[in-house]
Amino acid sequence: MAVPLRQQLRIGAYILKQRLAGRARYPLVLMLEPLFRCNLACAGCGKIDYPDEILNRRLSVHACIEAAEECGAPVVSIPGGEPLLHKEIGDIVAALVERKRFVYLCTNALLLEKKLSLFRPSPYLTFSVHLDGLEREHDASVCRDGVFARAVAAIGAARRAGFRVNVNCTLFDGVAPDRVAKFFDFVATELDVEGITVSPGYAYERAPDREHFLTRRKAKELFREIFARGKGRGWRFTQSLLFLDFLAGNQTYRCTPWGNPTRNVFGWQRPCYLLNEGYAPSFRALMDETDWQSYGTGNYEKCADCMVHCGYEPTAVSDTVAHPLRALKTAIMGVRTDGPMVPEIPLGGQRRAEYVFDGLVREATGRSPNVEEHCSQAGDAA
Repeated sequence: MAVPLRQQLRIGAYILKQRLAGRARYPLVLMLEPLFRCNLACAGCGKIDYPDEILNRRLSVHACIEAAEECGAPVVSIPGGEPLLHKEIGDIVAALVERKRFVYLCTNALLLEKKLSLFRPSPYLTFSVHLDGLEREHDASVCRDGVFARAVAAIGAARRAGFRVNVNCTLFDGVAPDRVAKFFDFVATELDVEGITVSPGYAYERAPDREHFLTRRKAKELFREIFARGKGRGWRFTQSLLFLDFLAGNQTYRCTPWGNPTRNVFGWQRPCYLLNEGYAPSFRALMDETDWQSYGTGNYEKCADCMVHCGYEPTAVSDTVAHPLRALKTAIMGVRTDGPMVPEIPLGGQRRAEYVFDGLVREATGRSPNVEEHCSQAGDAA
């Protein structure tokens, strides 16, 4: 695992402190979205399906720091949209680093070389660069030619400047395991990065392309094939080994949606980063007033196929702290890629999906979202 020891120890101590305090629910990572605007319009993304008046909104530096303090999570992930489009992103990151939060700034890297001067290298700052495969696969995923080459060049520039960098990768249905293995080889041997954050794609309610998301069974089969090819090849992942073992169908985990709470331009998003079904006015209201039992695989139709890291990594991390020998066994033996998988979570009792996105946008703006509007303008800021 490629997570630095300092970070592992801080997170482990934080979890033990929460348990000793008797807290059943606590955050591990704050998902801080300071804007929704992006300079790409990826086929699998539903995050920028808003009218311009929403895409032009920004969280202030003060609001970002207030969210981090209110939440208290040791890690802050800054996705979007594209956070490098935020004019105060340098100040936001500097303030979080000063408070010794481990910051992961998620970026497509189109603006990274241009914006590097806004940041200072720190053990608390990592640029998490989006790459969904080798050049052919990644450029198809982001719907624009040349993005892979620019991202790879930006990674090199950031590393030469002394910054921590990792790669975040989302895999979709139809991807060839051999091509993924070649991509992971490329990251391990050609890119000077700490490791890879990998996750199966999740079928956003408003994603333009909903045909290529993985079911849970397909995801497990895919990851078994990939991990089988990776034995002895030096791949490094910036995730817990038990989460990777879960992806391969060897762990029965339930989602921990409160583990990675989201603060964005609307407020605290219910119930999680990927699923938008309303907002709470404060972090405490999010934690205390959300009906958590009504979400998650087996509980809610929209969650049926989800295995994404923002919901299941907190479960795996907590399990690692609670059962270190289980994690040690996986570290010694590796992720199992054959034999029976754990049983699937029964879906017979799940409640029907409620489609509320359009209503939330109308409530905020008085109009419905327009996907064509943002797709036509996504290239303007590249």
